[in-house]
Amino acid sequence: MVNSVFGSVGTTIFETMSVMANEAGSINLGQGFPEALEPPEVVEAAVAALRAGPHQYPPMPGLPALRQAVADNQRRLIGLEVDWEREVLVTSGATEALADCFFGLLEPGDEVLVFEPAYDSYAPIIRRAGAVPVPIRVTPPDWRLPFQEIEDAIGQKTRAMVVNTPWNPVGRILSEEELAFLGEKMLRHDLIAICDEVYEHLTFDGRPHRTLFARPELRERVVRIGSAGKTFSVTGWKVGYITADARLMKPLLRAHQFMTFTTPPALQAAVAYGLSLPDSYFDGLRVEMQARRDLLVDGLREAGFDVPDVEATYFAIAATGDPEGDDFEFCRRLTFEAGVTAVPLSAFYGKGDMRSHIRFCFAKREETIRAAVERLGEWKASGMRRAAAG
Repeated sequence: MVNSVFGSVGTTIFETMSVMANEAGSINLGQGFPEALEPPEVVEAAVAALRAGPHQYPPMPGLPALRQAVADNQRRLIGLEVDWEREVLVTSGATEALADCFFGLLEPGDEVLVFEPAYDSYAPIIRRAGAVPVPIRVTPPDWRLPFQEIEDAIGQKTRAMVVNTPWNPVGRILSEEELAFLGEKMLRHDLIAICDEVYEHLTFDGRPHRTLFARPELRERVVRIGSAGKTFSVTGWKVGYITADARLMKPLLRAHQFMTFTTPPALQAAVAYGLSLPDSYFDGLRVEMQARRDLLVDGLREAGFDVPDVEATYFAIAATGDPEGDDFEFCRRLTFEAGVTAVPLSAFYGKGDMRSHIRFCFAKREETIRAAVERLGEWKASGMRRAAAG
């Protein structure tokens, strides 16, 4: 006998495509792990902390230095006032933070609005917590939240919504209008928002990060999740953090206590150091990532792909050109024929039926991106030649 939730799900699409990329020897722009972006001073801070110790359990909510750094960073860069002692929790990655929220805040039978395309771990964890994910389908060409569908989906059992902004995989920042709409629904229907904001420091073209947590009337209803893995390009460290009103934080602490209890202290110390870096680091990260975005997006468009504007995150999506086709098969062909691996966007929909787009990651070395777009351009051109000859 196996659990019905986890027994019914397959291997994550990111692992599937990475295995395929290794088999084909292709350039992997599928999985979202960054290359050559780790700040050396943060890595050295981890080395120093590992040598110095201690090596035993740190405080369950996280090192005080890191919790203070999380609060200070939010005040300095976003303008939020946070009580580090009562409103900040350190977790073993943002995915654990999500699990803490779903297990700590939901009751069996509660309904949770999930805006698709969505990170593929949301729905299984919600279901394992005994709650019910209610998918709200978001579609091209503008990828804006469908207000009427959201209104229609809210019922007596609706307890929460998951809000991912900046949005993986779409690369959008939710607008003020969209956030205001969600906020009004939260107040009217007594809802909470679990806000996945791991790409908060990866916004481009001077765009600000927007968060529901900054709205005073909503603050006590919002849980905000951040990720050192995304901010410092160290995804393998698995250090995340939650910011929430003390009332909401209490059950999150209990869930964390019985989920992982704590996170490696040397990595916590290094992240505390990193969050205290001057503004120039965070500005430089955006500039560097924006340059890589431009390299990929411009290259994809020159190769003939239809690519929407990318406002934030690591990712750009591109249309396959065949809305009725098979995006997984398209990605397989790209991998083995063009030598470049992407991720099918259908993996971000519960029904797997949105097959018109694929996702590329541009958090890679510039030479990697250049080689990938060159291969894609050649593949597109060869296809056009074959079509003309046929």
